[in-house]
Amino acid sequence: MELVTPGIGLIFWQTVVFLVVFAILAMFVWKPITEALRTREGFISDSLKAAELAKEEMNQLKADNEYLLQEARFEREKILKEANAVANQIKEDAKVETAKITEKMIDDARKSIESEKQNALKDVKNLVAELSLNIAEKVIRQDLAKDNAQKELIQEFVKDIKVN
Repeated sequence: MELVTPGIGLIFWQTVVFLVVFAILAMFVWKPITEALRTREGFISDSLKAAELAKEEMNQLKADNEYLLQEARFEREKILKEANAVANQIKEDAKVETAKITEKMIDDARKSIESEKQNALKDVKNLVAELSLNIAEKVIRQDLAKDNAQKELIQEFVKDIKVN
């Protein structure tokens, strides 16, 4: 049974060696390993916090972008409505102005036509009067070229004077 149960000396020396190895490990290896683990744990914790902050910032930026995009759409719609209103107002003003100008041109044309018509009528009257005088003068000269005709004409005028 000696093979199955170790001797007291063996257990003693194994315990001494274990304690020496444990002391060496505790003095030289445990501190750097625990410090490395703490540093790594702090780095991972800080990285997780930074990632969470970045995620929150991204969500905030996304919300801000959505808000700005909505504002830009609203502003665009407002500007388009204003532009359409201004364009319609300009069209209406142009129509009114064109109507005024057209009315003035028609009125001026009517006045010009009326003036030309009056001038033409005056010219025609003057021409008719002049032609009538020329014809009358020629007829009277022919008729009055003879003495008898002159005497008859004078007698007719005298009769007309007495009658009136």
